[in-house]
Amino acid sequence: MNDSRTEEVRGWLTGLQRRITDGIAAVDGHAFRADAWRKAPGEPLQGDGVTMILEEGGVFERAGCGFSHVRGPKLPPSATQHRPELVGAAFEAMGVSLVFHPRNPYTPTVHLNVRMLAALPQGAEPVYWFGGGMDLTPYYGFEEDAVHFHTLCRDALVPFGADKYPRFKKWCDEYFFLKHRNEPRGIGGIFFDDHFEGGFDTSFAMLRAVGDAFLPAYLPIVARRKDTPWGERERAHQLLRRGRYVEFNLVWDRGTHFGLQSGGRTESILMSMPPHARWAYDHQPAPGTPEAELTERFLTGKDWV
Repeated sequence: MNDSRTEEVRGWLTGLQRRITDGIAAVDGHAFRADAWRKAPGEPLQGDGVTMILEEGGVFERAGCGFSHVRGPKLPPSATQHRPELVGAAFEAMGVSLVFHPRNPYTPTVHLNVRMLAALPQGAEPVYWFGGGMDLTPYYGFEEDAVHFHTLCRDALVPFGADKYPRFKKWCDEYFFLKHRNEPRGIGGIFFDDHFEGGFDTSFAMLRAVGDAFLPAYLPIVARRKDTPWGERERAHQLLRRGRYVEFNLVWDRGTHFGLQSGGRTESILMSMPPHARWAYDHQPAPGTPEAELTERFLTGKDWV
């Protein structure tokens, strides 16, 4: 499918990728490497994209920000579990997805995804929906950071109805939850999927508002925390918490499942993995420590604004 709506979304997504990577590179002091790719003829998926990757930078150990635009003959199961009427439909999907893993344990990991998917049932009009959101995963909790991040998420959604932030905040808390650990991945943010309320123009405008809010929501937190002194204790805690991040992405994340099930590009799908992580048997932080405070005060699904 190649219509003006698809091209408009693609143009905004590629521009968002450039704005975000330029902003992060300015903070880090190192440039992203651009890895453009295109699916070869005959593969299950057709399409193209650009993976922007920064590794071993001044602020970020790994920062990956990918744009992809793919087409396939059949929606994968992860995309039709809530839309059984679309099983077997061809599809077109595009989006920007990023995960930034800072070096300093006091600086939180962040995730953003904004995407559009069009199902193409045979003999029927395309069915569009939008999805995405952003969430914050700190290793040490700071109320100032949590309030700031959630305030920006809330403000981005205000023009689209007073119900949106409470709904999408709750959805985020429930989605980014490690069921096998019975704990949240981080302090949340907003998340939505299968969204088409108000039609194409309104849904796309909401997607843009979320994407445009990302840098103002995250960069002030990076500026506050990136130069905080840290040592082996903080690093060990950071690596253990990163292990939980890996567990969520591989076990529960629909985006990872969609990419792998649909024959997506493995390097781009797995760029969200941290460069270093650690697991320890039945590890429990000592009571009264900042490490324990993270789970007791911050990983609780609390209302921050």
